[in-house]
Amino acid sequence: MTSTASSTDTRQDQASHEQRPSWQQRLRRFGYTPAGSRGDVRDRLVPPYTEPSPRLWAALGIRYPLATRIARWSGWGGPLLVTLFAGVLRFWNLGSPKAVIFDETYYAKDAWALVHRGFEVNWDKNVNDLILSRGGDVPIPTDAAYVVHPPVGKYVIGLGELMFGFDPFGWRFMTALLGTLSVLLLCRIGRRLFRSTFLGCLAGALMAVDGLHFVMSRTALLDGVLMFFVLAAFGCLLVDRDRARARLAAALPTDADGRVRPDARTAQETRIGWRPWRIAAGLMLGLAIGTKWNGLYILAAFCVMAVLWDVGARKVAGARHPYTAVIRRDLGWAFLSTVPVAIVTYVVSWTGWILSPTDGSGGYYRNWAATDGKDSSWSWLFPDWWRSLWHYESQVYEFHVGLSSPHTYQSNPWSWIVTGRPVSYFYESPAPGADGCPVDAGDKCAREVLALGTPMLWWVACFALLYVLWRWFFRRDWRAGAIACGIVAGYLPWFLYQERTIFFFYAVVFVPFLCLAVAMLLGALVGPPGSTDTRRVAGATGAGVLVLLIAWNFVYFWPIYTGQTIPMDDWRSRMWLDTWV
Repeated sequence: MTSTASSTDTRQDQASHEQRPSWQQRLRRFGYTPAGSRGDVRDRLVPPYTEPSPRLWAALGIRYPLATRIARWSGWGGPLLVTLFAGVLRFWNLGSPKAVIFDETYYAKDAWALVHRGFEVNWDKNVNDLILSRGGDVPIPTDAAYVVHPPVGKYVIGLGELMFGFDPFGWRFMTALLGTLSVLLLCRIGRRLFRSTFLGCLAGALMAVDGLHFVMSRTALLDGVLMFFVLAAFGCLLVDRDRARARLAAALPTDADGRVRPDARTAQETRIGWRPWRIAAGLMLGLAIGTKWNGLYILAAFCVMAVLWDVGARKVAGARHPYTAVIRRDLGWAFLSTVPVAIVTYVVSWTGWILSPTDGSGGYYRNWAATDGKDSSWSWLFPDWWRSLWHYESQVYEFHVGLSSPHTYQSNPWSWIVTGRPVSYFYESPAPGADGCPVDAGDKCAREVLALGTPMLWWVACFALLYVLWRWFFRRDWRAGAIACGIVAGYLPWFLYQERTIFFFYAVVFVPFLCLAVAMLLGALVGPPGSTDTRRVAGATGAGVLVLLIAWNFVYFWPIYTGQTIPMDDWRSRMWLDTWV
Protein backbone atom coordinates (compact mmCIF):
# COMPACT_ATOMS: atom_id res chain seq x y z
CA MET A 1 0.00 0.00 0.00
CA THR A 2 1.14 3.52 -0.71
CA SER A 3 0.63 6.73 1.15
CA THR A 4 -0.36 9.85 -0.72
CA ALA A 5 2.59 11.55 0.89
CA SER A 6 5.05 9.39 -1.07
CA SER A 7 5.30 11.52 -4.21
CA THR A 8 8.09 14.07 -4.34
CA ASP A 9 5.98 16.12 -6.76
CA THR A 10 4.43 18.03 -3.88
CA ARG A 11 7.66 19.99 -3.38
CA GLN A 12 8.97 22.92 -5.32
CA ASP A 13 11.87 25.37 -4.97
CA GLN A 14 12.48 26.39 -1.37
CA ALA A 15 13.80 29.63 -0.02
CA SER A 16 16.22 29.49 2.86
CA HIS A 17 14.85 29.69 6.38
CA GLU A 18 16.16 33.22 6.76
CA GLN A 19 14.49 34.38 3.54
CA ARG A 20 11.16 32.70 4.18
CA PRO A 21 8.27 35.17 4.74
CA SER A 22 7.06 35.43 8.31
CA TRP A 23 3.58 34.15 7.39
CA GLN A 24 5.17 30.89 6.26
CA GLN A 25 7.01 30.57 9.57
CA ARG A 26 3.78 31.12 11.49
CA LEU A 27 1.87 28.57 9.41
CA ARG A 28 4.45 25.85 10.08
CA ARG A 29 2.80 25.19 13.45
CA PHE A 30 -0.33 24.12 11.54
CA GLY A 31 1.57 21.76 9.27
CA TYR A 32 2.57 24.11 6.45
CA THR A 33 5.46 22.75 4.43
CA PRO A 34 7.12 25.06 1.89
CA ALA A 35 8.04 23.56 -1.43
CA GLY A 36 11.42 21.89 -1.34
CA SER A 37 14.15 21.37 -3.91
CA ARG A 38 15.17 17.83 -3.10
CA GLY A 39 16.14 15.24 -5.67
CA ASP A 40 16.33 15.08 -9.44
CA VAL A 41 14.17 17.71 -11.11
CA ARG A 42 13.00 15.09 -13.61
CA ASP A 43 11.45 13.07 -10.78
CA ARG A 44 9.83 16.19 -9.40
CA LEU A 45 8.35 17.14 -12.75
CA VAL A 46 7.11 13.63 -13.55
CA PRO A 47 7.39 11.42 -10.46
CA PRO A 48 7.77 7.66 -11.03
CA TYR A 49 4.96 5.31 -10.13
CA THR A 50 5.35 3.62 -6.77
CA GLU A 51 5.59 -0.15 -6.52
CA PRO A 52 4.55 -2.44 -3.67
CA SER A 53 7.19 -3.04 -1.03
CA PRO A 54 9.26 -6.25 -1.38
CA ARG A 55 8.10 -7.03 2.16
CA LEU A 56 4.52 -7.25 0.89
CA TRP A 57 5.45 -9.75 -1.83
CA ALA A 58 7.45 -11.76 0.71
CA ALA A 59 4.52 -11.77 3.13
CA LEU A 60 2.26 -13.04 0.35
CA GLY A 61 4.75 -15.73 -0.62
CA ILE A 62 5.15 -14.41 -4.19
CA ARG A 63 8.54 -14.75 -5.86
CA TYR A 64 10.21 -11.72 -7.42
CA PRO A 65 9.74 -12.62 -11.14
CA LEU A 66 6.02 -13.19 -10.66
CA ALA A 67 5.74 -10.07 -8.49
CA THR A 68 7.33 -8.02 -11.28
CA ARG A 69 4.82 -9.30 -13.83
CA ILE A 70 1.92 -8.63 -11.47
CA ALA A 71 3.13 -5.08 -10.84
CA ARG A 72 3.54 -4.47 -14.58
CA TRP A 73 0.06 -5.69 -15.49
CA SER A 74 -1.73 -4.27 -12.47
CA GLY A 75 -1.80 -0.76 -14.00
CA TRP A 76 -4.55 -1.94 -16.34
CA GLY A 77 -5.52 -5.25 -14.75
CA GLY A 78 -6.59 -3.71 -11.44
CA PRO A 79 -8.77 -0.97 -12.99
CA LEU A 80 -10.36 -3.46 -15.39
CA LEU A 81 -11.29 -5.80 -12.55
CA VAL A 82 -12.87 -2.95 -10.59
CA THR A 83 -14.71 -1.85 -13.75
CA LEU A 84 -16.01 -5.38 -14.35
CA PHE A 85 -17.38 -5.41 -10.81
CA ALA A 86 -19.04 -2.02 -11.33
CA GLY A 87 -20.48 -3.09 -14.68
CA VAL A 88 -22.06 -6.24 -13.30
CA LEU A 89 -23.77 -4.19 -10.60
CA ARG A 90 -25.02 -1.54 -13.01
CA PHE A 91 -26.29 -3.81 -15.78
CA TRP A 92 -27.91 -6.38 -13.51
CA ASN A 93 -31.68 -6.28 -14.13
CA LEU A 94 -31.27 -2.85 -15.73
CA GLY A 95 -34.79 -2.81 -17.16
CA SER A 96 -36.33 -2.90 -13.67
CA PRO A 97 -38.45 -1.10 -12.65
CA LYS A 98 -40.26 -1.47 -15.96
CA ALA A 99 -41.58 2.04 -15.70
CA VAL A 100 -40.81 5.61 -16.70
CA ILE A 101 -39.24 6.82 -13.47
CA PHE A 102 -38.80 10.44 -12.40
CA ASP A 103 -37.44 12.68 -15.18
CA GLU A 104 -37.10 9.80 -17.59
CA THR A 105 -40.53 11.00 -18.65
CA TYR A 106 -38.74 13.90 -20.36
CA TYR A 107 -35.33 12.65 -21.42
CA ALA A 108 -36.22 9.18 -22.70
CA LYS A 109 -38.86 10.60 -25.04
CA ASP A 110 -36.80 13.64 -26.01
CA ALA A 111 -33.93 11.32 -26.89
CA TRP A 112 -36.17 9.16 -29.09
CA ALA A 113 -37.43 12.24 -30.94
CA LEU A 114 -33.92 13.69 -31.35
CA VAL A 115 -32.42 10.60 -32.96
CA HIS A 116 -35.37 10.40 -35.37
CA ARG A 117 -36.31 14.03 -36.08
CA GLY A 118 -33.34 16.10 -34.92
CA PHE A 119 -35.39 18.09 -32.38
CA GLU A 120 -37.65 17.47 -29.39
CA VAL A 121 -41.42 17.20 -29.80
CA ASN A 122 -44.55 17.49 -27.69
CA TRP A 123 -45.76 14.08 -26.50
CA ASP A 124 -49.22 13.30 -25.22
CA LYS A 125 -49.31 13.39 -21.41
CA ASN A 126 -50.56 9.77 -21.24
CA VAL A 127 -48.12 8.30 -23.73
CA ASN A 128 -45.86 6.66 -21.10
CA ASP A 129 -48.24 3.75 -20.53
CA LEU A 130 -48.61 3.32 -24.28
CA ILE A 131 -44.83 3.19 -24.74
CA LEU A 132 -44.47 0.51 -22.07
CA SER A 133 -47.39 -1.59 -23.26
CA ARG A 134 -46.40 -1.50 -26.95
CA GLY A 135 -42.67 -1.92 -26.44
CA GLY A 136 -42.01 1.58 -27.74
CA ASP A 137 -43.98 1.11 -30.96
CA VAL A 138 -45.68 4.51 -30.92
CA PRO A 139 -45.82 7.28 -33.53
CA ILE A 140 -43.56 10.29 -32.98
CA PRO A 141 -45.42 13.64 -32.87
CA THR A 142 -44.42 16.46 -35.20
CA ASP A 143 -45.02 19.54 -33.03
CA ALA A 144 -41.75 20.98 -31.68
CA ALA A 145 -41.37 21.18 -27.91
CA TYR A 146 -39.74 23.89 -25.81
CA VAL A 147 -36.94 22.22 -23.85
CA VAL A 148 -34.40 23.80 -21.52
CA HIS A 149 -31.35 21.54 -21.81
CA PRO A 150 -28.93 21.16 -24.75
CA PRO A 151 -29.10 17.99 -26.85
CA VAL A 152 -25.86 16.04 -26.20
CA GLY A 153 -27.04 14.03 -23.19
CA LYS A 154 -30.28 13.17 -24.97
CA TYR A 155 -28.40 12.04 -28.06
CA VAL A 156 -26.35 9.75 -25.81
CA ILE A 157 -29.53 8.26 -24.31
CA GLY A 158 -31.05 7.98 -27.78
CA LEU A 159 -28.08 5.94 -29.00
CA GLY A 160 -29.00 3.24 -26.49
CA GLU A 161 -32.61 3.40 -27.64
CA LEU A 162 -31.56 2.93 -31.27
CA MET A 163 -29.56 -0.17 -30.32
CA PHE A 164 -31.93 -1.83 -27.85
CA GLY A 165 -35.34 -0.30 -28.36
CA PHE A 166 -37.60 2.37 -26.94
CA ASP A 167 -38.03 0.71 -23.54
CA PRO A 168 -36.51 1.03 -20.04
CA PHE A 169 -33.45 -1.10 -20.87
CA GLY A 170 -32.84 0.82 -24.08
CA TRP A 171 -33.02 4.28 -22.58
CA ARG A 172 -30.92 3.29 -19.56
CA PHE A 173 -28.24 1.40 -21.47
CA MET A 174 -25.94 4.31 -22.30
CA THR A 175 -26.07 5.84 -18.82
CA ALA A 176 -25.17 2.42 -17.40
CA LEU A 177 -22.32 2.10 -19.89
CA LEU A 178 -20.96 5.57 -19.16
CA GLY A 179 -21.37 4.97 -15.44
CA THR A 180 -19.30 1.80 -15.77
CA LEU A 181 -16.66 3.44 -17.94
CA SER A 182 -16.42 6.34 -15.49
CA VAL A 183 -15.23 3.83 -12.87
CA LEU A 184 -12.45 2.77 -15.24
CA LEU A 185 -11.57 6.41 -15.86
CA LEU A 186 -11.42 7.14 -12.15
CA CYS A 187 -9.15 4.15 -11.46
CA ARG A 188 -6.71 5.31 -14.10
CA ILE A 189 -6.99 8.97 -13.08
CA GLY A 190 -6.41 8.10 -9.43
CA ARG A 191 -3.42 5.96 -10.40
CA ARG A 192 -1.87 8.82 -12.37
CA LEU A 193 -2.74 11.42 -9.72
CA PHE A 194 -1.37 9.49 -6.74
CA ARG A 195 1.28 7.48 -8.66
CA SER A 196 -0.28 4.44 -6.98
CA THR A 197 -2.28 1.67 -8.63
CA PHE A 198 -3.70 0.70 -5.26
CA LEU A 199 -5.08 4.15 -4.46
CA GLY A 200 -6.39 4.58 -8.00
CA CYS A 201 -8.29 1.28 -7.83
CA LEU A 202 -9.50 2.18 -4.35
CA ALA A 203 -11.01 5.44 -5.62
CA GLY A 204 -12.73 3.56 -8.46
CA ALA A 205 -14.04 0.88 -6.11
CA LEU A 206 -15.47 3.52 -3.79
CA MET A 207 -17.37 5.08 -6.68
CA ALA A 208 -18.56 1.64 -7.79
CA VAL A 209 -20.35 1.28 -4.45
CA ASP A 210 -21.65 4.82 -4.14
CA GLY A 211 -25.43 4.76 -4.15
CA LEU A 212 -25.93 8.06 -5.96
CA HIS A 213 -23.54 7.15 -8.78
CA PHE A 214 -25.10 3.68 -8.95
CA VAL A 215 -28.69 4.94 -9.22
CA MET A 216 -27.76 7.65 -11.72
CA SER A 217 -26.00 5.00 -13.83
CA ARG A 218 -29.28 3.07 -13.98
CA THR A 219 -31.55 6.01 -14.81
CA ALA A 220 -31.93 7.93 -18.08
CA LEU A 221 -31.10 11.37 -16.71
CA LEU A 222 -28.58 13.90 -17.98
CA ASP A 223 -26.41 14.39 -14.91
CA GLY A 224 -24.70 11.00 -15.16
CA VAL A 225 -23.73 11.81 -18.74
CA LEU A 226 -22.44 15.21 -17.63
CA MET A 227 -20.37 13.56 -14.89
CA PHE A 228 -18.71 11.26 -17.44
CA PHE A 229 -17.64 14.09 -19.75
CA VAL A 230 -16.36 16.19 -16.82
CA LEU A 231 -14.30 13.28 -15.51
CA ALA A 232 -12.97 12.54 -18.99
CA ALA A 233 -11.93 16.19 -19.39
CA PHE A 234 -10.11 16.07 -16.05
CA GLY A 235 -8.31 12.91 -17.13
CA CYS A 236 -7.25 14.50 -20.43
CA LEU A 237 -5.83 17.51 -18.61
CA LEU A 238 -3.98 15.21 -16.21
CA VAL A 239 -2.34 13.32 -19.10
CA ASP A 240 -1.48 16.65 -20.73
CA ARG A 241 0.12 17.80 -17.49
CA ASP A 242 2.43 14.79 -17.35
CA ARG A 243 3.40 15.00 -21.02
CA ALA A 244 4.08 18.73 -20.90
CA ARG A 245 6.24 18.35 -17.80
CA ALA A 246 8.10 15.43 -19.41
CA ARG A 247 8.96 17.63 -22.43
CA LEU A 248 10.11 20.38 -20.09
CA ALA A 249 12.27 17.90 -18.18
CA ALA A 250 13.78 16.63 -21.43
CA ALA A 251 14.83 20.18 -22.34
CA LEU A 252 16.67 20.81 -19.06
CA PRO A 253 20.46 20.33 -18.82
CA THR A 254 22.05 17.33 -17.12
CA ASP A 255 24.95 17.64 -14.67
CA ALA A 256 28.07 15.50 -14.48
CA ASP A 257 26.28 12.94 -12.30
CA GLY A 258 23.53 12.50 -14.89
CA ARG A 259 20.92 14.33 -12.83
CA VAL A 260 18.59 16.90 -14.36
CA ARG A 261 19.00 20.31 -12.80
CA PRO A 262 16.86 23.49 -12.92
CA ASP A 263 17.77 26.05 -15.53
CA ALA A 264 16.19 29.49 -15.55
CA ARG A 265 16.59 30.20 -19.26
CA THR A 266 15.32 26.81 -20.37
CA ALA A 267 12.36 27.04 -18.00
CA GLN A 268 11.50 30.52 -19.27
CA GLU A 269 11.92 29.98 -23.01
CA THR A 270 11.04 26.36 -23.79
CA ARG A 271 7.90 25.89 -25.86
CA ILE A 272 5.90 22.81 -24.92
CA GLY A 273 4.64 22.34 -28.47
CA TRP A 274 1.65 20.35 -29.71
CA ARG A 275 -0.74 19.41 -26.87
CA PRO A 276 -3.48 17.13 -28.28
CA TRP A 277 -4.73 16.10 -24.83
CA ARG A 278 -5.74 19.70 -24.16
CA ILE A 279 -7.77 19.70 -27.35
CA ALA A 280 -9.38 16.45 -26.22
CA ALA A 281 -10.19 18.12 -22.89
CA GLY A 282 -11.81 21.02 -24.79
CA LEU A 283 -13.89 18.51 -26.75
CA MET A 284 -15.02 16.75 -23.56
CA LEU A 285 -15.87 20.07 -21.89
CA GLY A 286 -17.86 21.11 -24.97
CA LEU A 287 -19.83 17.86 -24.72
CA ALA A 288 -20.34 18.55 -21.00
CA ILE A 289 -21.75 22.01 -21.71
CA GLY A 290 -23.83 20.48 -24.49
CA THR A 291 -25.37 18.18 -21.88
CA LYS A 292 -26.11 20.75 -19.17
CA TRP A 293 -25.04 24.37 -18.88
CA ASN A 294 -23.37 24.01 -15.49
CA GLY A 295 -20.49 22.55 -17.50
CA LEU A 296 -19.54 26.20 -18.12
CA TYR A 297 -18.41 26.60 -14.51
CA ILE A 298 -16.32 23.46 -14.81
CA LEU A 299 -14.75 24.74 -18.05
CA ALA A 300 -13.70 27.95 -16.29
CA ALA A 301 -12.34 26.14 -13.21
CA PHE A 302 -10.42 23.53 -15.22
CA CYS A 303 -8.85 26.19 -17.46
CA VAL A 304 -7.55 28.08 -14.43
CA MET A 305 -6.28 24.84 -12.91
CA ALA A 306 -4.44 23.87 -16.11
CA VAL A 307 -2.73 27.27 -16.31
CA LEU A 308 -1.63 27.02 -12.67
CA TRP A 309 -0.21 23.58 -13.43
CA ASP A 310 1.89 25.17 -16.19
CA VAL A 311 3.09 27.82 -13.76
CA GLY A 312 4.10 25.13 -11.27
CA ALA A 313 5.97 23.17 -13.94
CA ARG A 314 8.04 26.14 -15.05
CA LYS A 315 8.73 27.09 -11.46
CA VAL A 316 10.06 23.60 -10.67
CA ALA A 317 12.15 23.74 -13.85
CA GLY A 318 13.84 26.88 -12.50
CA ALA A 319 11.95 29.81 -14.03
CA ARG A 320 12.48 33.00 -12.03
CA HIS A 321 9.26 34.49 -13.38
CA PRO A 322 6.99 31.49 -14.03
CA TYR A 323 3.81 33.52 -14.50
CA THR A 324 5.46 35.68 -17.13
CA ALA A 325 6.78 32.59 -18.87
CA VAL A 326 3.34 30.99 -18.94
CA ILE A 327 1.72 34.16 -20.27
CA ARG A 328 4.28 34.35 -23.06
CA ARG A 329 4.61 30.66 -23.95
CA ASP A 330 1.52 28.78 -22.80
CA LEU A 331 -1.53 30.93 -22.13
CA GLY A 332 -2.56 31.65 -25.72
CA TRP A 333 -2.44 28.04 -26.82
CA ALA A 334 -4.05 26.92 -23.58
CA PHE A 335 -7.02 29.15 -24.37
CA LEU A 336 -7.25 28.20 -28.05
CA SER A 337 -7.09 24.47 -27.38
CA THR A 338 -9.91 24.49 -24.85
CA VAL A 339 -12.39 27.36 -24.97
CA PRO A 340 -12.91 27.68 -28.77
CA VAL A 341 -12.93 23.89 -29.10
CA ALA A 342 -15.61 23.66 -26.40
CA ILE A 343 -17.71 26.40 -28.04
CA VAL A 344 -17.50 24.81 -31.51
CA THR A 345 -18.39 21.41 -30.04
CA TYR A 346 -21.41 22.92 -28.31
CA VAL A 347 -22.68 24.61 -31.49
CA VAL A 348 -22.14 21.46 -33.57
CA SER A 349 -24.25 19.52 -31.08
CA TRP A 350 -27.23 21.56 -32.28
CA THR A 351 -26.83 20.38 -35.88
CA GLY A 352 -30.11 18.46 -35.89
CA TRP A 353 -31.99 21.56 -34.77
CA ILE A 354 -30.07 23.82 -37.18
CA LEU A 355 -30.84 21.59 -40.18
CA SER A 356 -34.53 21.24 -39.30
CA PRO A 357 -37.06 23.12 -41.51
CA THR A 358 -37.51 26.86 -41.04
CA ASP A 359 -41.15 26.94 -42.14
CA GLY A 360 -42.53 26.34 -38.65
CA SER A 361 -42.34 22.53 -38.84
CA GLY A 362 -38.78 22.35 -37.51
CA GLY A 363 -37.29 22.75 -34.06
CA TYR A 364 -38.69 25.13 -31.47
CA TYR A 365 -37.80 28.76 -32.33
CA ARG A 366 -36.01 27.53 -35.48
CA ASN A 367 -37.98 30.03 -37.58
CA TRP A 368 -37.68 32.92 -35.09
CA ALA A 369 -35.14 34.88 -37.16
CA ALA A 370 -37.42 34.70 -40.21
CA THR A 371 -40.54 35.79 -38.33
CA ASP A 372 -40.35 37.67 -35.02
CA GLY A 373 -36.66 38.49 -35.40
CA LYS A 374 -36.60 39.46 -39.06
CA ASP A 375 -36.15 43.16 -38.26
CA SER A 376 -33.13 42.56 -36.03
CA SER A 377 -30.27 45.03 -36.44
CA TRP A 378 -27.88 42.04 -36.47
CA SER A 379 -29.55 40.24 -39.37
CA TRP A 380 -26.93 41.48 -41.86
CA LEU A 381 -24.07 40.05 -39.80
CA PHE A 382 -25.27 36.68 -38.50
CA PRO A 383 -27.12 33.92 -40.36
CA ASP A 384 -30.72 33.18 -39.44
CA TRP A 385 -29.91 29.91 -37.69
CA TRP A 386 -27.40 31.67 -35.41
CA ARG A 387 -29.83 34.42 -34.41
CA SER A 388 -32.63 31.90 -33.84
CA LEU A 389 -30.35 29.76 -31.70
CA TRP A 390 -29.17 32.81 -29.74
CA HIS A 391 -32.77 33.80 -29.06
CA TYR A 392 -33.61 30.26 -27.97
CA GLU A 393 -30.64 30.18 -25.57
CA SER A 394 -31.57 33.55 -24.07
CA GLN A 395 -35.07 32.28 -23.36
CA VAL A 396 -33.67 29.14 -21.76
CA TYR A 397 -31.36 31.23 -19.56
CA GLU A 398 -34.29 33.27 -18.29
CA PHE A 399 -36.14 30.05 -17.51
CA HIS A 400 -33.25 28.57 -15.54
CA VAL A 401 -32.53 31.62 -13.39
CA GLY A 402 -36.24 32.11 -12.66
CA LEU A 403 -37.16 28.50 -11.91
CA SER A 404 -38.65 28.46 -8.41
CA SER A 405 -41.60 26.08 -8.64
CA PRO A 406 -41.66 24.09 -5.38
CA HIS A 407 -40.97 20.36 -5.56
CA THR A 408 -41.32 17.68 -2.89
CA TYR A 409 -37.72 16.55 -3.26
CA GLN A 410 -35.93 19.85 -3.84
CA SER A 411 -33.04 20.57 -1.50
CA ASN A 412 -30.59 23.24 -0.51
CA PRO A 413 -26.97 22.56 -1.55
CA TRP A 414 -25.90 22.96 2.09
CA SER A 415 -27.49 19.56 2.75
CA TRP A 416 -25.95 17.70 -0.18
CA ILE A 417 -22.59 16.85 1.34
CA VAL A 418 -24.31 14.99 4.20
CA THR A 419 -27.00 13.46 1.93
CA GLY A 420 -29.69 15.40 3.75
CA ARG A 421 -32.45 15.20 1.14
CA PRO A 422 -32.21 12.39 -1.43
CA VAL A 423 -34.64 12.11 -4.34
CA SER A 424 -37.18 9.31 -4.71
CA TYR A 425 -37.32 8.32 -8.38
CA PHE A 426 -39.87 5.55 -8.01
CA TYR A 427 -42.13 4.28 -5.24
CA GLU A 428 -44.87 1.64 -5.02
CA SER A 429 -46.60 -0.09 -2.11
CA PRO A 430 -47.46 -3.61 -3.30
CA ALA A 431 -50.14 -5.43 -1.33
CA PRO A 432 -49.34 -8.79 0.29
CA GLY A 433 -49.14 -11.47 -2.39
CA ALA A 434 -48.49 -9.01 -5.24
CA ASP A 435 -45.26 -7.91 -6.99
CA GLY A 436 -43.01 -9.90 -4.70
CA CYS A 437 -44.62 -8.84 -1.43
CA PRO A 438 -44.91 -11.95 0.85
CA VAL A 439 -48.44 -13.21 1.39
CA ASP A 440 -47.88 -13.22 5.14
CA ALA A 441 -46.39 -9.71 5.21
CA GLY A 442 -49.36 -8.47 7.23
CA ASP A 443 -49.00 -5.00 5.71
CA LYS A 444 -48.16 -3.43 2.41
CA CYS A 445 -44.57 -3.68 1.23
CA ALA A 446 -42.39 -0.92 -0.18
CA ARG A 447 -40.63 -0.73 -3.52
CA GLU A 448 -38.45 2.31 -4.10
CA VAL A 449 -35.57 3.67 -6.17
CA LEU A 450 -33.93 6.32 -4.00
CA ALA A 451 -31.11 8.51 -5.32
CA LEU A 452 -29.13 8.40 -2.07
CA GLY A 453 -25.37 8.48 -1.80
CA THR A 454 -23.93 5.65 0.29
CA PRO A 455 -24.15 7.40 3.67
CA MET A 456 -20.91 6.07 5.15
CA LEU A 457 -18.97 7.10 2.05
CA TRP A 458 -20.39 10.62 2.02
CA TRP A 459 -19.92 11.14 5.74
CA VAL A 460 -16.31 10.01 5.51
CA ALA A 461 -15.98 12.32 2.49
CA CYS A 462 -16.85 15.28 4.73
CA PHE A 463 -13.66 14.64 6.69
CA ALA A 464 -11.75 13.80 3.52
CA LEU A 465 -12.72 17.17 2.04
CA LEU A 466 -11.34 18.95 5.09
CA TYR A 467 -8.15 16.90 4.82
CA VAL A 468 -7.78 17.75 1.13
CA LEU A 469 -8.22 21.46 1.81
CA TRP A 470 -5.71 21.31 4.64
CA ARG A 471 -3.20 19.42 2.52
CA TRP A 472 -3.59 21.81 -0.38
CA PHE A 473 -3.33 24.99 1.70
CA PHE A 474 -0.67 23.98 4.20
CA ARG A 475 1.30 21.31 2.35
CA ARG A 476 1.02 22.87 -1.12
CA ASP A 477 0.02 19.47 -2.52
CA TRP A 478 -1.12 20.03 -6.10
CA ARG A 479 -3.06 16.75 -6.07
CA ALA A 480 -5.22 17.97 -3.23
CA GLY A 481 -5.74 21.23 -5.11
CA ALA A 482 -6.85 19.33 -8.23
CA ILE A 483 -9.36 17.28 -6.25
CA ALA A 484 -10.65 20.40 -4.50
CA CYS A 485 -11.02 22.11 -7.89
CA GLY A 486 -13.24 19.30 -9.16
CA ILE A 487 -15.44 19.46 -6.08
CA VAL A 488 -15.64 23.25 -6.02
CA ALA A 489 -16.46 23.50 -9.74
CA GLY A 490 -19.31 20.99 -9.46
CA TYR A 491 -20.64 22.07 -6.08
CA LEU A 492 -20.18 25.73 -5.21
CA PRO A 493 -21.99 27.27 -8.22
CA TRP A 494 -25.28 25.88 -6.93
CA PHE A 495 -25.01 28.14 -3.88
CA LEU A 496 -25.60 31.06 -6.25
CA TYR A 497 -29.10 29.75 -6.98
CA GLN A 498 -30.52 28.96 -3.57
CA GLU A 499 -33.92 30.32 -4.56
CA ARG A 500 -33.99 28.04 -7.59
CA THR A 501 -35.53 24.56 -7.56
CA ILE A 502 -32.51 22.23 -7.36
CA PHE A 503 -31.96 18.61 -6.38
CA PHE A 504 -29.40 16.46 -4.61
CA PHE A 505 -28.75 14.28 -7.66
CA TYR A 506 -26.96 17.23 -9.31
CA ALA A 507 -24.11 16.32 -6.93
CA VAL A 508 -23.24 13.23 -8.99
CA VAL A 509 -20.99 15.51 -11.07
CA PHE A 510 -18.46 15.81 -8.24
CA VAL A 511 -18.84 12.29 -6.81
CA PRO A 512 -15.61 11.11 -8.56
CA PHE A 513 -13.65 13.86 -6.82
CA LEU A 514 -15.16 12.99 -3.45
CA CYS A 515 -13.99 9.41 -4.00
CA LEU A 516 -10.50 10.67 -4.84
CA ALA A 517 -10.55 12.71 -1.63
CA VAL A 518 -11.53 9.66 0.43
CA ALA A 519 -8.82 7.57 -1.26
CA MET A 520 -6.28 10.26 -0.42
CA LEU A 521 -7.40 10.29 3.20
CA LEU A 522 -7.23 6.50 3.42
CA GLY A 523 -3.74 6.56 1.92
CA ALA A 524 -2.67 8.99 4.63
CA LEU A 525 -4.17 6.69 7.27
CA VAL A 526 -2.07 3.80 5.98
CA GLY A 527 1.03 5.90 6.54
CA PRO A 528 4.00 7.08 4.48
CA PRO A 529 6.75 4.74 3.23
CA GLY A 530 9.35 4.13 5.87
CA SER A 531 6.84 4.02 8.71
CA THR A 532 7.24 1.32 11.31
CA ASP A 533 5.42 -1.96 10.82
CA THR A 534 3.21 -1.14 13.79
CA ARG A 535 2.21 2.18 12.25
CA ARG A 536 1.49 0.63 8.87
CA VAL A 537 -0.53 -2.26 10.28
CA ALA A 538 -2.59 0.06 12.48
CA GLY A 539 -3.19 2.45 9.59
CA ALA A 540 -4.07 -0.32 7.15
CA THR A 541 -6.47 -1.83 9.68
CA GLY A 542 -8.25 1.48 10.22
CA ALA A 543 -8.49 2.18 6.48
CA GLY A 544 -9.68 -1.37 5.82
CA VAL A 545 -12.42 -1.09 8.43
CA LEU A 546 -13.68 2.13 6.83
CA VAL A 547 -13.74 0.54 3.37
CA LEU A 548 -15.62 -2.51 4.67
CA LEU A 549 -18.16 -0.28 6.42
CA ILE A 550 -18.74 1.63 3.19
CA ALA A 551 -19.18 -1.62 1.24
CA TRP A 552 -21.57 -2.99 3.88
CA ASN A 553 -23.54 0.25 3.78
CA PHE A 554 -24.00 -0.08 0.02
CA VAL A 555 -25.18 -3.67 0.39
CA TYR A 556 -27.59 -2.67 3.15
CA PHE A 557 -29.21 0.00 0.96
CA TRP A 558 -29.17 -2.17 -2.17
CA PRO A 559 -32.95 -2.89 -2.06
CA ILE A 560 -33.84 0.81 -2.22
CA TYR A 561 -31.26 1.50 -4.91
CA THR A 562 -32.68 -1.16 -7.22
CA GLY A 563 -36.42 -1.04 -6.54
CA GLN A 564 -36.62 -4.38 -4.71
CA THR A 565 -39.86 -5.21 -2.94
CA ILE A 566 -39.24 -5.38 0.82
CA PRO A 567 -41.47 -5.43 3.93
CA MET A 568 -42.48 -2.00 5.13
CA ASP A 569 -40.56 -2.43 8.39
CA ASP A 570 -37.37 -3.16 6.44
CA TRP A 571 -37.95 -0.04 4.37
CA ARG A 572 -38.50 2.08 7.49
CA SER A 573 -35.29 0.72 9.03
CA ARG A 574 -33.41 2.19 6.07
CA MET A 575 -34.89 5.66 6.48
CA TRP A 576 -32.14 6.80 8.86
CA LEU A 577 -33.14 10.46 8.66
CA ASP A 578 -36.62 11.93 8.61
CA THR A 579 -35.66 14.00 5.57
CA TRP A 580 -35.14 10.82 3.53
CA VAL A 581 -38.86 10.04 3.50
